[in-house]
Amino acid sequence: MSDLSEKILRHVSETSPLNTLDLAQLLATDHQKIVGALKSIQAHGDLIRAEPQTSKFIELTEEGKQVAEHGSHEARIFHAVPSEGVAQAELMRLPNAKVGFSKAMSAGWLTLDKGGPPVVKRKVDKIVDTVQANLRLIQGGHLGQIEDSVRQEYKKRKLIQEVVQKSFNLTKGGDFSLTLAKLETDLTSEMLLTGGWQQLKFKDYNFDALGAPLDCGYLHPLLKVRAEFRQIFLEMGFSEMPTNNYVESSFWNFDALFQPQQHPARDAHDTFFVSDPKISTNFPEDYKERVKEVHSRGGYGSLGYRYDWKIEEAQKNLLRTHTTANSARMLYKLAQEKNFKPTKLFSIDKVFRNETLDATHLAEFNQVEGVIADYDVTLGDLIGVFAEFFKKLGITELEFKPAYNPYTEPSMEIFCFHNGLGKWIEIGNSGMFRPEMLLTMGLPENVRVIAWGLSLERPTMIKYGLNNIRDLVGPKVDLEMVQRSPICRLDK
Repeated sequence: MSDLSEKILRHVSETSPLNTLDLAQLLATDHQKIVGALKSIQAHGDLIRAEPQTSKFIELTEEGKQVAEHGSHEARIFHAVPSEGVAQAELMRLPNAKVGFSKAMSAGWLTLDKGGPPVVKRKVDKIVDTVQANLRLIQGGHLGQIEDSVRQEYKKRKLIQEVVQKSFNLTKGGDFSLTLAKLETDLTSEMLLTGGWQQLKFKDYNFDALGAPLDCGYLHPLLKVRAEFRQIFLEMGFSEMPTNNYVESSFWNFDALFQPQQHPARDAHDTFFVSDPKISTNFPEDYKERVKEVHSRGGYGSLGYRYDWKIEEAQKNLLRTHTTANSARMLYKLAQEKNFKPTKLFSIDKVFRNETLDATHLAEFNQVEGVIADYDVTLGDLIGVFAEFFKKLGITELEFKPAYNPYTEPSMEIFCFHNGLGKWIEIGNSGMFRPEMLLTMGLPENVRVIAWGLSLERPTMIKYGLNNIRDLVGPKVDLEMVQRSPICRLDK
């Protein structure tokens, strides 16, 4: 680059002004390289002054070059028609046959016999390919010989194109020199002590440069969506529940929710049981007895499950399968207060289930849960809260299907349409807690509790356009995706 720069300086010293296009021809060098060397020279100070220039010219397109060499489409179609004629269907199989046939018919070179199957025949014996001749004139630099109307037609046919070329007129600057002095980039202590910096030239500092990116941590997309979910709950007047107990007893995880001990979800193939500590024993004694009673013999208008409830099953420790266990603890705590106060609670935290891994399921995932406890709330209130909650999430394509849960009645599954997968996927569950659960805790008879839960991962997949949950969590995650992912902005 330095050799090229010195050649430019030498030519400018001999000829001024000098256009960079002419300079590229003189030095037999690509014009962009000339411009690059010019920028390098200008970085050394006022050696050369460059005035931008713009020029326009017409050149042949790639298709135009083919026509100039081999003839126009219409001429080639004409020459493809023998004296006895040819079937139109056969002729139209040739390259560019459609435009060529149309132009040849317009020029009066061909005729179409429709007496039977369409046959194309010559109407004249000889033709003059003016298109090819004109393009060769343009190629030879004789554009002035071509009428404007013809040029416009060739532009429409994309045989020629207008090219805008930018260049610079070069003249000597105030500090013109035939050589380039080395520019210093660092101001050293030695330069300051000796005063040598006063005789040196320094490269201009670019104070707008961003610099090298710093090594730092990045928020995972799940954490970004979690922060948005949390903000939505707070905006709707909810309070956050404590959820710092990953290990839970079967009593709070299942029994307190009126889920029978023989339920399949309590088997080892669905739940991760803890071996140490294996059991819990600290339960409210009177509440434990009421839970046993409603399971075994019923109560509060229910027949119960009519089985022998065992404390040994309730004592087993496990990795909680849902944050509803925390909701049960909070509702029991609420029931022990002297005067009931309507409450809205939420939580967002990890849960664990022994599930088969696939594109939409993990053994460890995050559950978002909302609970509203108030006097005489109904299923209509639940649907109304859904409408507002999911509207704030920017999710509008929803479906609700009746479902069965041991601890809610009625119950509904929530489905959302995933455009990437092209199908409806389940994102949550909902319902009204059963009186066998609430009245056993000691809540007033006319208090109803509506609740819903959804995974954090699936809405995140939808927002970030991911089709496989393993691209979001696990060893297959692309760390660059985590770094590049934008801040989550839910459509509110």
